[in-house]
Amino acid sequence: MADNVETALAKIRPHTSSALAHQKAPATLLRAIEATFREQNTEPSATAYFAALLTSLDGSLQSSRASGPALGDGDLLPAVLYLLAAVTPYVPQPVIRSHLSTIITLTSPLFPALSAHAPPLRSQLTLYGTVILALDRSQLDSQGLRQAFMTILQLTLDPRPKVRKKAAEIVKDVLAAPPPPSLKHPYAEKVAEWVKAALEEVCAGGLPKFKGKKAETEGSDAAIHLLAFLRPVLPSLPSESLSSITSSLLLFPRLGNPYLSQSAYSILSELLALSMDDPTVNLQSHMSELLKVILSAPPLRSDAALTAAWANVLGSTMLAYHQANPEECAAELGKVWKAIWNLLESSDAATRKAAADALATLGQCFTTTLIKAAVKEKSSDEPKSAIGKIIAQSTKALDSLAYARAIPDILAVVASLIENLKSRNGSRKNTTAAEQLLLPLITKVADLRVQKTFEYKETADATLGVAMRVLGPAVLLRVLPLNLEQVDRQAGREPRAFLLPLLAQPHPSPLGHFVSYFVPLTERMFELQSTAETEGRQSEAKVWSVLIEQIWVGLPGYCWGAPDLKQSLTAQFSQLLSQLLYGQPVLRPAVLRALKVMVDSNVALASEDPDRIAKLPESVRTDPITAAEAQANIDFLRSQAESWLAVLFNVFGSVGRDNQHMVGDVISSWIAIADAKEVTQAYHKLVTLFKQNLVKAQSAPAPRGPTSDSVTVMSQDLLLLVLPYLSPEDATALFDMFLTSDVLESRDNGVQKRGYKVLTRLVESGKVQVDAAVVLKKLEGLVEDLAAAAKKDRFQLLAALIAVIPQDALHLIPSIIPEAVLGTKEPSEKARNAAFDVIVAMGRKMAAGGVVKRQMLEDMADDGAGEAAGNIEEYLTMVCGGLAGASPHMISATVTAVSRLIFEFKNSISANMQSEIFTTLLVFVTSANREIVKSVLGFVKLAIHTMPADLIRPHLKDLVPALLKWSHDHKNHFKAKVRHIFERMLRRFGWEDVYACAQEEEARKVLLNIKKRKDRAKRKRANAADDEDEDVPKAKPAAGDAFEDVLYGSESEIEDSDEEDAPAQSAGQAKRKGKDAGARLRVDDDEPMDLLSGAASRVTTANAGKRKKPGQDAAHFKIDGDTGKMVIDDSDEEGAAAAGDEDVEGNAYREHLTSVDGFTRGPNGKIKFNKDTKKRRRENEEADGDIEMADGEAQKAAGKKTKRKMEPKLGHEFKAKKAGGDVKKGGVDPYAYLSLSQAAKKQNRGSRIGIAGKR
Repeated sequence: MADNVETALAKIRPHTSSALAHQKAPATLLRAIEATFREQNTEPSATAYFAALLTSLDGSLQSSRASGPALGDGDLLPAVLYLLAAVTPYVPQPVIRSHLSTIITLTSPLFPALSAHAPPLRSQLTLYGTVILALDRSQLDSQGLRQAFMTILQLTLDPRPKVRKKAAEIVKDVLAAPPPPSLKHPYAEKVAEWVKAALEEVCAGGLPKFKGKKAETEGSDAAIHLLAFLRPVLPSLPSESLSSITSSLLLFPRLGNPYLSQSAYSILSELLALSMDDPTVNLQSHMSELLKVILSAPPLRSDAALTAAWANVLGSTMLAYHQANPEECAAELGKVWKAIWNLLESSDAATRKAAADALATLGQCFTTTLIKAAVKEKSSDEPKSAIGKIIAQSTKALDSLAYARAIPDILAVVASLIENLKSRNGSRKNTTAAEQLLLPLITKVADLRVQKTFEYKETADATLGVAMRVLGPAVLLRVLPLNLEQVDRQAGREPRAFLLPLLAQPHPSPLGHFVSYFVPLTERMFELQSTAETEGRQSEAKVWSVLIEQIWVGLPGYCWGAPDLKQSLTAQFSQLLSQLLYGQPVLRPAVLRALKVMVDSNVALASEDPDRIAKLPESVRTDPITAAEAQANIDFLRSQAESWLAVLFNVFGSVGRDNQHMVGDVISSWIAIADAKEVTQAYHKLVTLFKQNLVKAQSAPAPRGPTSDSVTVMSQDLLLLVLPYLSPEDATALFDMFLTSDVLESRDNGVQKRGYKVLTRLVESGKVQVDAAVVLKKLEGLVEDLAAAAKKDRFQLLAALIAVIPQDALHLIPSIIPEAVLGTKEPSEKARNAAFDVIVAMGRKMAAGGVVKRQMLEDMADDGAGEAAGNIEEYLTMVCGGLAGASPHMISATVTAVSRLIFEFKNSISANMQSEIFTTLLVFVTSANREIVKSVLGFVKLAIHTMPADLIRPHLKDLVPALLKWSHDHKNHFKAKVRHIFERMLRRFGWEDVYACAQEEEARKVLLNIKKRKDRAKRKRANAADDEDEDVPKAKPAAGDAFEDVLYGSESEIEDSDEEDAPAQSAGQAKRKGKDAGARLRVDDDEPMDLLSGAASRVTTANAGKRKKPGQDAAHFKIDGDTGKMVIDDSDEEGAAAAGDEDVEGNAYREHLTSVDGFTRGPNGKIKFNKDTKKRRRENEEADGDIEMADGEAQKAAGKKTKRKMEPKLGHEFKAKKAGGDVKKGGVDPYAYLSLSQAAKKQNRGSRIGIAGKR
């Protein structure tokens, strides 16, 4: 029987003892059917269950023919339908087709009786959903089936949510899977007719009525249900019916229901998007009418949600109209733009956002004719073209008070205008329309950006970023100079350093602009930086340093398919880049990225491969150089590859380990375009360097500490980069050189690791003809000095070698098994995973077939053993030989390896073999060695999850008592492990079967306790589900590996039930106040406001009550009455400084680390509390005293009382008032001395101080 059927039935079987009748009845029926199977020696399968349930259904209907079907919770008919719904998805489709008439005859008449009983009705719907999907084209026309489908279609408007959802899911799934060779389902036309009739009925006011828990459904509810059903099935309906559905949807806004109108608009938007994606959906003839109807019914401005949906559907309509008929759409553009633009005056932020998005969509409808007309009249003061009016309107809006709140949205519209006017009129050499039309508007945005009172700087930066991407810095910096040099500052020009971070994105400007403009600029800036550092102006020097870095970070933006690469990448510029790589670590990442982009972009464009070109940025794809130009660039770069590889190799050796990957990526890109001759030269240089340093390393004393930066290791890393491009001869020589004791048994761990990596890559590349027997023989002799750090890489090499073992040489596999099995117990997780991969790889190799020559094995050479066929069971027999190992460690590792193989090949291993393995490993549960038991418990856990239930059930009588013996052992978490195993066992086999196997009374108490805790956990979850205010707890994330999840995941319901879930505060409750209504004009008493221009820079969203007013700080100081000057005392400054130095968060964090009440976490996450030592108490007291004194001074300066008084220290009455010492002039002893009676006072014992000043 298929495992998936067993999985489905295993969830039903345990409910035979349930107190709920609707759970108990299906479980009891299932037990009875399985008992019948055992009596008749019938193999349980999905088909057998299906036939038995149809027979039970027929018998149930025959017995209740006189009184009608009994549909109560504990009755037989609902139980049969429930089991049929669970089993039918796993029944072969030919079986369903052959029993179609029986299914329809038995179940179709039940629909009227089931209408009042939701649970059995849902089971019936699930059954029909599976049956219809299994039928071929001819069977779908049967009369009873069509009637049943129409009944299901009517139920999509049922008032009961679960019934309605199930019916809608079935209709959607059926229509989405038409029987071949049909493209549309035969029922799609019927569904479309029903939808049109229902829409017309809803719009006319007549609504369907239902009988059920509710007497009637309200009209709006039925309409909402209809629209919810229509949305997912829309793509599956016939294209001819969509136009009439569109007409009906346009009538919904007239009903006056805002939600219905919003839903109708949303569905219309999806329908229009569908018409653009699917050419068979023809709505062209309705576009003009559709646009007219939508424009004629604008919603009220007060209805924010409906207004946003209306704007969205207008944008979608225009986009679909543009695709169908661009010229007619262009004629309507001005009218639609005006209708949507007015929404920007709304006080609702969501409406303004939707309007901006719709306007951005309209920008995609600009045609070449419209753009040419706008360019033709670009110098006119009063434009008449549609685009000209749009640009003028946007420019005025930035200064208009009416659009003060919509400045971010207007900036987004400006960005879309720039994006949609990037047309060059056919040639890359022509200027863009944006450059001809939008430069004044872009300049205005930049002027707003530099105003100190402008609050939307980030949105302005985003708009200028689009301008930089479309126009390029060569154009943009011509109208917006940076103004960063001293001459500009002396002339009073405002600096525009905010443009520098925008350079990094791809843009069309040539590389020559960077060489001619930015390189001299950075040289002048570097001189200014050096001068500032020499004169001690560190802050100024830092400013110049940051500016230089931002400029060079923009270099990669010039390198995406640069058209002038040959002219710009001169010897002088290349020398400058090399110097920066060697001497400027801060600028090195930008230069490396530029070198990589330079190669990769041209390679992708020259290949003309759609997949490679799709990975390039969109701005590069839309306006690329030709493939011939890209190939010419590659040829030019290839001529410089030798020089650049030498530079990059030197840089690779000079940078630290953490930065080598960045240089390695660039080397990989450049060596990919280099000639074979240059690759060979580079390879020989690296091999020579490696040999020389390997000899030096062997003669030198043993290294201490990490050696990953050694020249030997560095040369191996470079060889790994060069390796994919080597010739077969060089690859073979490299393989032989690394397969030696000098490399694989080197004292340097890094050399060993990289040696194995190189060998693995060479085997996987296929360039080396590997004799697996010879290589494995050599590797056996290179184990003695194997470093622990290299084991993972050794296992990866073994896995690669297994793939090249011939099918007639499977006798090599047993020599690898012991090492791989012991590798599953390695401390390193990566090494363990690699060992598991080797074990699985050997299993797949054996499962693929072949010959095992037993006479070639060492232990069987003298036994006269013949050949054996290679299969997974033969391999399992080999692995299980480790169970006879001499050490518990080997036995434990073997059990773990067998567990992984059972999990991986469960479908290929026979039931007899699985039973033998389970019986063999069951013996080890009673072992006295904990390491063995720990592995066996993991195997048992996996077996219960993976193996067939019928295979394990006979062994329960031995397994349950053996596990119960470990149920009280806390060491190694055995108690928790056993409890988790029993939880899985109870879910899989049921309470009665497991409990019957417990022999002792004490053991039965353990099982009873587990059952009670499990039931309590279920009740708590049920109560939590009933409480609508509580959040649904999130499922625990999986570990990412299926075997690890099964073996080590607890899946414990009880463990979760023991923890009280703290009610999490919903994020939706914390609403921001004043998010939208906070926009207002900034008032400056010193300057009159011009409301006709520059309103954008006067808008603020800050809270007026919390805004710092001019002169607010000055009010704290005294004023000299004669001169009017402020009088600032030193004590005021000190007090203010003390108040400013208070760091509550830092002190709290420091106290958490160092105080007596604090704690720290170890590497495994365990909490370790700080010890209460004298030294720690003394430090805390001193720190408290310092903080309190500072607080006191600060609060005194602020004129406030201290919140917490300092606790007086012992003998404080003897402290000097002026001197600050311990002795007064009157000869009194220091205050450290006091009478014993004073120190021993018993009053106020909670804060009593000892004689030594301790508590």
